[in-house]
Amino acid sequence: MPSSPSRVFAAALAAGLLAAGPALAQEVVLGASVQLTGPVANTGRYYRDAYQIAIDKINAAGGAKVGGQSYKLALKLYDNQSDVNLSVRQYTQLVSQDKVSLLLGPFASNFALADSAVSEKYQVPMAQGGGASDQIFARDFKYIFGTLAPASNYFGSTIEMLKALKPAPHTVALLYADDAFDVSVADGTRPKLKAVGLDVVMDERYSTNATDFNSLLSQIKSKNADVVLVAGHETEILNFVRQAKSLAVAPKLYSFTVGVPSEDFRKALGKDADYAFGMTAWLPSASLKDRWFGDAQQFAKEYKARFSYDPDYHAASGVADVEALVQAMENAGSIEPKKVRDALAKIKFESLYGPIAFDVHGQIDLPQVVIQVQGSDLVEVFGAKGFVKQPKYPMPAWSAR
Repeated sequence: MPSSPSRVFAAALAAGLLAAGPALAQEVVLGASVQLTGPVANTGRYYRDAYQIAIDKINAAGGAKVGGQSYKLALKLYDNQSDVNLSVRQYTQLVSQDKVSLLLGPFASNFALADSAVSEKYQVPMAQGGGASDQIFARDFKYIFGTLAPASNYFGSTIEMLKALKPAPHTVALLYADDAFDVSVADGTRPKLKAVGLDVVMDERYSTNATDFNSLLSQIKSKNADVVLVAGHETEILNFVRQAKSLAVAPKLYSFTVGVPSEDFRKALGKDADYAFGMTAWLPSASLKDRWFGDAQQFAKEYKARFSYDPDYHAASGVADVEALVQAMENAGSIEPKKVRDALAKIKFESLYGPIAFDVHGQIDLPQVVIQVQGSDLVEVFGAKGFVKQPKYPMPAWSAR
């Protein structure tokens, strides 16, 4: 009985005898472990979503063009459940068992600090935009690259603004969590405050994921601090503001390392977010040109349309990490990890996040601009050239709002 055409086709396909048009692009798998559940999942999702939208955008444009071949990108992502030890195990699995090609980072400095030891051990480069602590880059590691500005300078622009405010503030309370990022922030902030002649009346460290700030707030009130600078994570800052209201603690100004740029933070506090200062290395400006998205403004529109929330600098830095790996592969003409690492070390390109070029330690340095919640708006108030818009200062008493 003669074979049917379908059987002949199937046999030929199984034997690899059919030439079916252009060859499919090869695949480069990028691996990451991100906080999708647990205390910092709200920020962790920025990285999951940023990685995916960047990968999809680059694939839609034909993928990475490496040595005359096209490579599609794929993402292998684990949920570390906001557990550092689990994150380390997952990164180890990504490189030793899953055999991913290159690594993207987690959120938070204490995670990046631990996880980068895996990339260094296995010599697989990691581009990460979630850890800013100076400690990450002080170990002479060769395989870690960071797209957040140094934590030690997070309050730098804020302190410059303090010098120019009227009436001039005189006393400062510095509060910081006991993790790698916030300790680096505090270590960098102290000498800057001293240099401009501000009197630090409180310098207090609190436990990460703290929920009770009543004692610290009572001290702020008794010491009559004009300015309160708080380095912490978003849930901590939310608790701080809510308890400040309940205790009627209203310094002339308070500023936070995180939270203020986030749409969710402002929604969670509602009108109580008003007057809060923060900082960001990124705003969605059309002047930030990008090879794949066009510019940062177009990216922000695509991101909001897809995920139903606005991106902040976490998302922009996450996209920059993917783009940096792709640009490095293309510059190296190879997907071999060491060659990609060497290309990252000397990379220079424009992204929707800003200019990407790593220093000898593997970190970029973008200037922070000071932002403030003013009513329903998030406003840039102070940058490298001084005031951009007049800040709402001093902050009134809670009862006077």
